[in-house]
Amino acid sequence: MELIKYKCPNCDGGVEFDTGTQMMKCPFCDSEFDVEALKSMDDGIETEQQDVEWATHDDTEWTAGEQEGMRVYLCNTCAGEIIADESTAATSCPYCTNPVIMKGQLSGSARPDLIIPFKLDKNAAMEALSNHLKGKKLLPKCFKSTKRLNEIKGLYVPFWLFDADVDANMRYRTTSVRTWSDTRFIYTETRHFNVLRQGALAFDKVPVDASAKMPADLMESIEPFDISAAMDFQTAYLSGYLADKFDFCEKHCIDRANERIRASTEDAFRKTVTGYSTVTPQYRGVYLRKSVVKYALLPVWVLSTTWRDQTYLFAMNGQTGKFVGDLPTDWGIFWKWFAILTVIITAILFAVAFFAGVI
Repeated sequence: MELIKYKCPNCDGGVEFDTGTQMMKCPFCDSEFDVEALKSMDDGIETEQQDVEWATHDDTEWTAGEQEGMRVYLCNTCAGEIIADESTAATSCPYCTNPVIMKGQLSGSARPDLIIPFKLDKNAAMEALSNHLKGKKLLPKCFKSTKRLNEIKGLYVPFWLFDADVDANMRYRTTSVRTWSDTRFIYTETRHFNVLRQGALAFDKVPVDASAKMPADLMESIEPFDISAAMDFQTAYLSGYLADKFDFCEKHCIDRANERIRASTEDAFRKTVTGYSTVTPQYRGVYLRKSVVKYALLPVWVLSTTWRDQTYLFAMNGQTGKFVGDLPTDWGIFWKWFAILTVIITAILFAVAFFAGVI
């Protein structure tokens, strides 16, 4: 298995992608290089690297299942062993910290078509977490400390992007209600209608999470990504970040793509039916055609922390900064506030009753 590492021509240090300048930058001598300039170097980098065979340990006995899904690489810089699961496409050496890219994970059908480079750095993710925790009165105090973070990592998450044209026919049962009155009666008139809608929509690059490690609902919560800012894939963008290749092939994700496209189509047509008192869908006909699929890596900052043996996962869109994540509730604080509010409300009601002469 072959590893790729971009080296600085000035000091031979590992070069990483810098979110601030959107250029490749050497953290040792601060030299900067244009990403496009490295595009022509990709072939050269691949031929200059030595082929690294999978490291094996014939003299070590593994228990059943330990090797399943794992791969072992040798770092080209320090010869240290890098252990990663079979879907890891980019990481860093745990010994010399140099960023490395697993070339074989990104070749053939596993090579992405597009990539959105990180626009926001680790500091932005930490600030977003801090803002996310602000004002949460029922949050455990110790949970608010960033020292409790188990990890924070910039990860390129694999997505399938689906293009599709849609023809739709919709029928709705609607009512229009009018009410008026005179000196004796209140009158209500209800009129019933059948409303038909027909048309076509085009969907461009609908994302579906292709990673088994990342919860699909979490990834959908940090959308949207600005796909128009996507670049043709280059391995240079991965340097300094983690990256996974897809666990789920495009066929596995088609049902979710169709579900999202149908739901969006129904919502778009429903919004055209206005001016009625009630609207009830009677028939939904959504037909997809001319589907095109592309493979992309999208930037996500992943943060996790633990409280009372439960792991809480947060995610931030590495392009837009949208931040999501569930938070725990300290029930001790909850009942404390509940008791305080109960006393205050009881005192207010007593005062009102006293001045009203009820008691």
